[in-house]
Amino acid sequence: MKQNARQNIAFTSRLKRRIKENMFGYMLLLPSLIFLGLFTFYPAIKSMYLSLFETSIVQSNFVGLAQYKAVFGDHVFRKVMWNNAIFAIGTVPTSIFLAMYLAIWVNGKLRVNSLLRTSFFYPTIIPMIAIANIWLFIYTPQYGLLDKFLQLANVSGVNWLGDPAWVMFSMIVMMVWKEAGFFMIFYLAGLQNLPSDVYEAAKLEGAKPFQIFRHITFPLLMPTTLFVLIIAFTNSFKMVDHLYIMTKGGPDNASNLLLYYIYETAFSFWDMGKAAALTVILLVILLVVAIVNYVFIDKRIHY
Repeated sequence: MKQNARQNIAFTSRLKRRIKENMFGYMLLLPSLIFLGLFTFYPAIKSMYLSLFETSIVQSNFVGLAQYKAVFGDHVFRKVMWNNAIFAIGTVPTSIFLAMYLAIWVNGKLRVNSLLRTSFFYPTIIPMIAIANIWLFIYTPQYGLLDKFLQLANVSGVNWLGDPAWVMFSMIVMMVWKEAGFFMIFYLAGLQNLPSDVYEAAKLEGAKPFQIFRHITFPLLMPTTLFVLIIAFTNSFKMVDHLYIMTKGGPDNASNLLLYYIYETAFSFWDMGKAAALTVILLVILLVVAIVNYVFIDKRIHY
């Protein structure tokens, strides 16, 4: 009996100590949890609730899932989703490949590399609105910087932002220019943490540069690539500030993206119910992509 009593006392003491330690940890997390609840979970839940209503400026009617049926039947929504898919396919792989290439290029101890790193990273610190105005000047027909260079080669330019066939390509080029330097920093940090003895052994075995990249550098950079992939894909859906300055989604919705379409629906057409439904769809897309990356791709990565 005495032994059982001592065991119970010891168990109770360990339980109290563990609760005390956990409470201290939760108290440290409490400010972040409050902000997360107020600015992430509550807006998401509120959007799910509003998406079940058909709203206007003067009234609101409950329609349930019919709101989503109407959204998926909207030809503008389908076009916007197609635009966003093209935008993501065009920007994500290109930005990642270019960032990796730049990181390998400037990963050295030469003095000029510091200048190159700064030059490549510089577009990241420029506000998106400023970048949109810069590229608006570059893409201006006849008088823009791009057309001026083409005129030197006796090549006539096109209406880069006014032609539906070229506007999305123009947006992709601008976004890759802005994001490649940002992703380069992550790859540069990853490269500088790779073990040097592996590279020395590969060189002693006579491995060529491409073989070293394929069998050593690229596999060891996969954790960084997974992180950059999620950030790049998320940015392809949320970075739409440039549309307001450059095209406003035109011409004929050829450059319209999902987040800008949500903005238009909510604050131009004042249809909060439809905007909420579009927001829920956006959240689901990003959530599914994150789950796929961490559940399937993460298991194939060597840490």
